[in-house]
Amino acid sequence: MSSQLFHTKDISQDSFLVTGGAGFIGGHIAEYLLKNGARKVRVLDNMVNGFEKNLDILRQYPQFEFIKGDIRDLETCMNACEGMDYVSHQAALGSVPRSIKEPVYFNEVNVGGFMNMLKAAVDQKVKSFVYASSSSVYGDEPTLPKVEHRIGNCLSPYAATKKTNELYAQVFADVYGIKLMGFRYFNIFGPRQDPDGPYAAVIPLFVKGIINRTPVYINGDGEQTRDFTFVDNAVQVNVKGMLCENENAFNKVYNVACGEYYSVNHLYEACAQQLGSDWPSIHREPRAGDIRNSLADISLAKDNLGYQPVKKFDAGLIETINFFKNLYS
Repeated sequence: MSSQLFHTKDISQDSFLVTGGAGFIGGHIAEYLLKNGARKVRVLDNMVNGFEKNLDILRQYPQFEFIKGDIRDLETCMNACEGMDYVSHQAALGSVPRSIKEPVYFNEVNVGGFMNMLKAAVDQKVKSFVYASSSSVYGDEPTLPKVEHRIGNCLSPYAATKKTNELYAQVFADVYGIKLMGFRYFNIFGPRQDPDGPYAAVIPLFVKGIINRTPVYINGDGEQTRDFTFVDNAVQVNVKGMLCENENAFNKVYNVACGEYYSVNHLYEACAQQLGSDWPSIHREPRAGDIRNSLADISLAKDNLGYQPVKKFDAGLIETINFFKNLYS
């Protein structure tokens, strides 16, 4: 977690709810708020994708509260939002391939749960509500870089759930007057990202495989590109979004990325080089539902939120690899 300050407002009288705060991105957001003197930081997580070790980091702070509960239950969402000034909604199911296998489950959590959180935030009169969308919303729109107003057809149920979130957010802003902001994350990575399980993210998978000298797979030819974005940048945009005083910035969605792209092959080589390893990767069939190339235009977030990537690919990768090296050594 960067020591850099992403806000200028005094937050010592403010209360924040972070859903999914026992997970990867949510945990980093909650830690930042606690470290920088928020009056209260409450985490809502059902611990399906969350980790006790992430909560242990947060429990060091007396102003931390934890609710174990599921966003699919409206009453739980109501209780979680009670007395909160700001909400950062990170709770969701990720993974394109998993959504193809379990579309109903993804809809229940990502759409139904999102609706519950919006309703609770309106009823409990939170000041602003920011939420995680995804670059998967761009679907088959081929133009690079990706700009927020130009999206294509969804390529997976996961993408459809995130597109639906954006539609509902717009409706809730228009009908109920709640201040909302969505963030289309582009391949967020960093320390504490889960390296285990069938749907683990690519960087922890690569690093773990190289260190343990176990098979590391690259889908397709490996020349597909991604705008890999270090987690501190996601923290920054969530904090700036919640505390934003620019009225024109609300009720929009923003790309959250670095505005640079690298191939998966380049990523693997960079990981192996950083670890001083010659362990080879293994190519396999391309993955269904995957976008071929991904690169973000981040000018809207820069203009409206003062967003500026604080850590680019190379520096972020070194920090991430060092974290996992310590984990496995």
